[in-house]
Amino acid sequence: MRTGVLLLLFSVVLLIIGISTGVPFFADKGTTKSHAESPGKGDPIDPSSSAADRGGEHEQAGGHDPQNRGGHGAARFVPPIPAVLPFIGILLIIAVFPLVPRISHWWENNRNRLLVSIILGVPVAIYIYFNDPHQVSHTALEYFQFLSLLAGLFITAGGIHVSGDLRATPLVNSLFLLVGYVLASVIGTTGAAMVLIYPVLRTNRERHFVAHTVIFFIFLVCNTGGLLSPIGDPPLFLGYLRGIDFFWFLKLTPLWILNGVLLFAIYYAIDAYYYAKETSYDVALDRAEVEPLRMIGGTNIVLLLSIVVSVALSVSTPFRECIMYASSGLSLIYSDKSAVARDARQKNQFNFHAILEVAAVFAGIFATMMPALILLRVRGAQLGVDHPVEFFYATGLFSSFLDNAPTFLVFLELGLGVTGLSHAAELQVGQAAAILGAISAGAVFMGANTYIGNAPNFMVRSISEAQGVKMPSFFGFMLWAIVILLPIFTLLAVLFFWVLSFPLF
Repeated sequence: MRTGVLLLLFSVVLLIIGISTGVPFFADKGTTKSHAESPGKGDPIDPSSSAADRGGEHEQAGGHDPQNRGGHGAARFVPPIPAVLPFIGILLIIAVFPLVPRISHWWENNRNRLLVSIILGVPVAIYIYFNDPHQVSHTALEYFQFLSLLAGLFITAGGIHVSGDLRATPLVNSLFLLVGYVLASVIGTTGAAMVLIYPVLRTNRERHFVAHTVIFFIFLVCNTGGLLSPIGDPPLFLGYLRGIDFFWFLKLTPLWILNGVLLFAIYYAIDAYYYAKETSYDVALDRAEVEPLRMIGGTNIVLLLSIVVSVALSVSTPFRECIMYASSGLSLIYSDKSAVARDARQKNQFNFHAILEVAAVFAGIFATMMPALILLRVRGAQLGVDHPVEFFYATGLFSSFLDNAPTFLVFLELGLGVTGLSHAAELQVGQAAAILGAISAGAVFMGANTYIGNAPNFMVRSISEAQGVKMPSFFGFMLWAIVILLPIFTLLAVLFFWVLSFPLF
């Protein structure tokens, strides 16, 4: 109850800030040039100066300039390569500490995770601030927006409980993942993950082999499923604010379908293999514990949709976050006042540990990754990336370890520099559309390569481990991704961005 009231009060503060500063309620998506000015299909792409060299005023996303163009200083200040070491350090800590017996228990405490983020992140933030204060303020705002969206979806979706316990057969598990795969583009990867991870874990609680199901849940629901709309994943939302049409991402449907077909086929085969290895006792117990599905806490669906709509309608910061925190506060108050809603959270074993873990760890990631992003923005053209397949892999590689939203923006700028276009909206047509499609698919798909590639990955892993599922280590998860995802992603990239003419429709 107290947390809900505090969130409501904070939403009022954000509302007052928005009104007093005169921020428009809806974000300006920017101007779109005529499609006739864009290169046609088959026309050569004329490389030109980078986006940083072009400068100029740029559209604002949610009330700030996300790409730091127009003389804000990032193009002038270039940190030395050693400035990236704290970022590498925090990645190694996330990967190694859970594997060391004497340290793993210490690392499980979110206070200690936050301590590591402070030790590594604060010196970097101070260093960047004295050289480029706009970069620090932008990163802080982006972290606030990032965490607000995740927390809003996490809290409201956490109050929706799908009760019941189906038989944990490969077909049933595949259907669960299919529903999540579709929902990811409708209510976002975080929303879909929070709604479905609990019934998936409950359905599989009688089984001994469960980790592979959670791994594919991360692949399908937490990442690749969100490819078809700006709501699905933050990078696409930022592209939408830059002037890309809301429905343009539907042109990626062929990739989404083929990716789903291949991953579901592989998952079904793996789950059938492990299902055959279950003991007869576990299978019998699974059959005995069948209970029809039923949803409780349905009022939270309205609150969840209010968050989704605020994103879809391009509501500006801080009004968008005001809606998110108000929805979260009302959701918690509703759970306190209603026995049914309270029962839903109790059955979900809802607590704030997972979202606090994300907040603590990603605070350090956002702070320490600033030098890496500046170097990538300023020297990205030196990577020699000019083909759509190269854009797919370059965007995807950095999105696997950096936050995929700013990475998307950096490569979007690089794409504009390579094509010689001025606005992101101009990338929607002609040969340039393949570059936009490759950047979008790379950012969304390859967030599945690591636990830190996308925030829902972290939350799902944390929730699963809290319910007794032994998940693979950081490197163990990467091995699953390398073996299963990279061959599929390579096939998709070559087929749709090289062999075929993108888009297909």
